[in-house]
Amino acid sequence: MRSIRPSFTARRERSGRRRTSPALTAVALASVLTLTATACESGDAEAGGDATASAAAGDGKLQIPDDLKDRLKEHGIDIDKWRDGAWKNWDKDDWLREAEDFVNPIIEDLWDPDRMREAEEPDQEVDESDISGDQGVTDPEPAPVQAEAVPASYHANAPEAGKVFFDSPEGTMVCSATVVKDPANPGKSNLVWTAGHCVHAGKSGGWYRNIAFVPSYNDAGKSAAELQDATKEEVAPYGVWWGDWVQTSDQWIEQGGATGGDGAPYDFAVIHVTPEEGSGGKSLEEMVGSALPVDFNAPAVSKIEDMTAIGYPAAPPYDGQTLYRCEDKPGRLSIQAADPTMYRIGCTMTGGSSGGGWVATGSDGKPALVSNTSIGPITAGWLAGPRLGKEAKAVFDEVSGKFAGQ
Repeated sequence: MRSIRPSFTARRERSGRRRTSPALTAVALASVLTLTATACESGDAEAGGDATASAAAGDGKLQIPDDLKDRLKEHGIDIDKWRDGAWKNWDKDDWLREAEDFVNPIIEDLWDPDRMREAEEPDQEVDESDISGDQGVTDPEPAPVQAEAVPASYHANAPEAGKVFFDSPEGTMVCSATVVKDPANPGKSNLVWTAGHCVHAGKSGGWYRNIAFVPSYNDAGKSAAELQDATKEEVAPYGVWWGDWVQTSDQWIEQGGATGGDGAPYDFAVIHVTPEEGSGGKSLEEMVGSALPVDFNAPAVSKIEDMTAIGYPAAPPYDGQTLYRCEDKPGRLSIQAADPTMYRIGCTMTGGSSGGGWVATGSDGKPALVSNTSIGPITAGWLAGPRLGKEAKAVFDEVSGKFAGQ
């Protein structure tokens, strides 16, 4: 059975098609209401009807007020239809392209072990020919660095790492992500850092759906065969955390593409999460026991001895079930002379590692997240990630500020 609750829905008003702020694409308002109607793998309509009747009969279950239902419908969400699988409808008229609206109702148990295991990596590759004529500063292509498996348990060796799952028109997808510190909630962060293309399709579409984060996915490092019969607790030992607020850059939304590197220098996103099930009042940071600070000073390549990229590569020869990392001294990659130069390292990780954090010594001398995996060549061998400057900080500050003290 799957129960669905409206995690949030809202609209950011703006005076024109473009905002004056270059980096603040916002999303939504959390709803404290819970939809008690449930939907199963089969017989969804019947299940929903029974639950609605039960609520109306006064058995104490909470109903969604009509005015809230109407507000949800204004944003393309009919809760009754959504519960019955309407989220699978990607009709272009319903798939919001203006990026003013985002809805991500929690569907309990949607992300079961089988669905998580079978999620595929999104396309985010750049053909070698796409960068041959780049202007600006581009260093020679780095030598491939063979990705190394992170020893299990992942929680002991990389507690901030995890996977982001989401649904797109192409099917069930997966990226990597990192738990990051929230200055507005010291020691109690619910913020996750990932790539923009893991939450929004860019110029070709809209927000993805059913976005959820699983920290320390497959913590014991089991093989794909061993995971066939794994329980949800084994796959997601620290729970499933649904995105109740997401932001990426305006540049990604307006320029981003699946291939060719368009929008890649601004390919970052921040997700605020809430637990699918009770966490005993603990935040995500408290649950996993760690979070990385984000350094927005964008250190110069010459000042970085090495960077470590971490993620769950899912395209061959990897299967997405194992956490890997690459360590290399970064070089520079310029996609467009007018855009910030990206970091680039040698690494054999493939799709699925997108959004995974890049860790280096921050400006305070301690480990910090300084980038995330954005693009790599179709043939693998290297990865590139955005430099986190003022645009990234604006996105981060907006999400952090929204949930200050909560």
